[in-house]
Amino acid sequence: MMLVAVTYVVIGIGFAALAKSADAGQVRLWRLAAWLASAAVAAAHIIYEHFRLRESPRPVALHAAGAVGLGAFGLAVAANVHWLFAGSPGQHPPLLALPVWPVVTAVPAFLGALAVAAVLARFSRRV
Repeated sequence: MMLVAVTYVVIGIGFAALAKSADAGQVRLWRLAAWLASAAVAAAHIIYEHFRLRESPRPVALHAAGAVGLGAFGLAVAANVHWLFAGSPGQHPPLLALPVWPVVTAVPAFLGALAVAAVLARFSRRV
């Protein structure tokens, strides 16, 4: 779960850096690429938990949501560190992101992972 969370943070920071250095038209493409990379990591995490660890849908969803929440917390920390070093006058620190981003991302991640894991459990053959 920690490895997946760190992967989300690396994807978020890395693609943000690529989008920052891109043209205005390419920013949307870099954001889409970040979403697709994150979706691929989430799918791989769910498949790994289901098939390799043979977990039932609820633990799969809890682990996936935990990784997403930790990744979002890491991105919130990165946003606060960026605020410290960017020195934007008149802007307030994004401290509210620290508790909000993990919740806002983990709840839908739990529901989505639970649905995917339930479908996998229903249609996969277990030996």
